[in-house]
This record gives sequence, structure tokens and C-alpha cells, in this order.
Amino acid sequence: MPQRLLVFLLLFASAPAWCDDRMTYEQAKERLKPPPLPEFWVGDVAGLAARWEQLRIGTCDVIATSPGGRPLHLIAYGEREDVRRRANFNSAIGGQDPAAYLDKNARKKPVVYFVGPVHGHEVEALTGLVNLIQVMETGRDLLGRDRSKLRELGNRCRLLILPAGNPDGIVRFEPRTAFGMTFAEFQFWGQGTWSDHRIATWPDSKRQHPRTGPEIGFLGCYFNDAGINPMHDEFFAPMSTESPAILKVAMQEGPDLAVSLHSHQAAPVLLRPAYVPLDEQQRVISLAEKCYELFDARELPHGKPFTPQAEGGPRPASFNLVSALYHISGATSFTFECPHGIDDPRACRVSLEQILEIQLTLYEAMMQFALDAKQHPSGE
Repeated sequence: MPQRLLVFLLLFASAPAWCDDRMTYEQAKERLKPPPLPEFWVGDVAGLAARWEQLRIGTCDVIATSPGGRPLHLIAYGEREDVRRRANFNSAIGGQDPAAYLDKNARKKPVVYFVGPVHGHEVEALTGLVNLIQVMETGRDLLGRDRSKLRELGNRCRLLILPAGNPDGIVRFEPRTAFGMTFAEFQFWGQGTWSDHRIATWPDSKRQHPRTGPEIGFLGCYFNDAGINPMHDEFFAPMSTESPAILKVAMQEGPDLAVSLHSHQAAPVLLRPAYVPLDEQQRVISLAEKCYELFDARELPHGKPFTPQAEGGPRPASFNLVSALYHISGATSFTFECPHGIDDPRACRVSLEQILEIQLTLYEAMMQFALDAKQHPSGE
């Protein structure tokens, strides 16, 4: 059983019995009681362009424009190293020589790719990545805390940071945080409603895509303004702009390590990437074990490492954005799920400060893992 499915079933198998199943936009607005947001919390794309104009070390490029006319910014640290390439990754694998795509061992620095929220209500990663950029610029996070070690690790890598993978959905997320929400409120803002105001819940919310037409009520923040969930775009015939741009960066840069940053109700966890070789899955498990050790040392919650497996059964896992990241670039790719801190007895209880710490700890673990792999490419 796919890990995300198992987590959902364990936490919310009985959800209809104890949560609202209908909500109008007006009701959702009336129920909003967001906590006062501290300065380190970033839950909106407003002001990001002005922030990037102040960069002194990193560079900023617009890699795409969303259906709603909003830019996708890519922030980079470290010089790009040009190495010889003769083929795309798929053909290089067909030729039994991945280095024909890009000889990653010839680079001096590992390349780490952070893909910020493609689901607009999962702003925990937006907060984390804006703080990471602040660390790379100043050595301190937006709380003013010294992060010299994280910055030093980042300086030894090439970092590719996409703070907002779905700016349309983020703009639609009016609360700016899911912290303290009930499960019903969280579902409303995340996956929207049907036209009769029934809250759309997983997996039914994914059974109409694009999410447009008379059956749809409130669109929800999973989706861009064209009703596309970037995690499940049609990668071979793209329906929107965000996913192709995300994949183009990976194709051009050939990252060693890539993460799609998400959030959920449960404890922090690295999920199994689908449709990738078992040894790639094992690399993600090794990273998860290192990350969870850091979480333990910092008294942060976390899940357990997944079990590697091949796809199969009547309902196999989907080939999603993370799968595509591997198949276009050979990157060790995975999904990370961070807790929102919703108000529910079955949810992982964390503070806003702990959410930031979870994010920055993951980034630290990823950079150290990539640097260790560069030093010991065969794992010796």
C-alpha cells in the first residue's frame, strides 16, 4: 500500500463521522481565526519579487508564468558547472551510460533542488525556503537565529530554490496558515468543494482533472487558476506551465538531489518515490534515516522510513512530479511531508517555530547527504 495512502487511512478513516462535510466560502471565511503570524512566517507570494530584488549573493530568474499571470521565481546559489553532455537522460539510460546525459561526478559541488509548494495551502515549505534564502544571504534566519552551519553547507553546494511552485494556489489560500484549523476547514481550503458545497476529500478530489466545470464549487488551493494540480500534470503533454518549468530546470541542471515539499496532518516524513529503481528508493531511505536522527537530536517528531517496493496491484501509485524529476534528470528525488499543526486529536501537534525548524533541519540533512555522496560516490 502506498505510504501516503496508509498515513491517510490510519489518521482519517473515520473522518466523515467527526468533521463537517459541507461548507460554503462565506462560512469558511467566517470561521477563520488565524493566529497572529510572526515575522518569520511567509504564507503569501505578495512581496516576494521585492524581496528577491534585495538579493546580494543569490541570483533570481523567472522560469515561467502561471495561468493566473504570476511569476515562478528560481533562486540559485553557487556557480553552475558546465560539464559535457551528449544525450538526454532517457536516451543515456537506454545507452547504458548515465554520464552521457551529464557526468555528475565531474562536478566539484553537488546540486540540490528544492521545489516549493505546488499545493497552495502547504505554505510551510514557502516559509522554510524564504528562511533558507535569508540564511544564505545573511547567515541568520528570519527569527535572527545564527544558522552559520547551514549556510556553510549551502556554500559547498549549488542550490536551486523554487520558493513557490504554484503561486495561483498560494494566493487563493487566504488564511496564510493552516495552523489551528479543524480538519474540515483544512480540507476546504486545500481541496475545495463540489457545487453542492460538499468538501472535496482525497481521493475523490483527484478524480476530476482539470478541476473545472459546473460540478466544482470553491476551487481549493491544490490547483492553479486553470484547475491543474501540478503534482499530477500530464507530463508528456503538459496542461499548464508550472510542471514543465520545474522539470526543465531539472533537465538543464541535472541535480543530484531533489525534493518536492508538501505538508499534511501527520508527523514529518520522507515518502517513497514511485516508478524509480529500488536502489534510488534505498538512497532516499538512507537520507530519511540521517534526517530522522537530526530530528531526534532536536526533539522534533517524525515518521518511519518506508519500505522500498516496485509498483503493482490493481491501484498502483501514480507517476507524479517526483517520478518525472528522476526520469528527466536522474536526481534522487522524493516528497517531503511537513505537519501543518491543525487542531485535531489525530494530527501531529507542532508550533510554528517547530515547523520552521523541521524545514531547516531537512535542508541541512539534504545538503550534508549530497556532500557525503560527492565525497564517497560509491558509498564506501
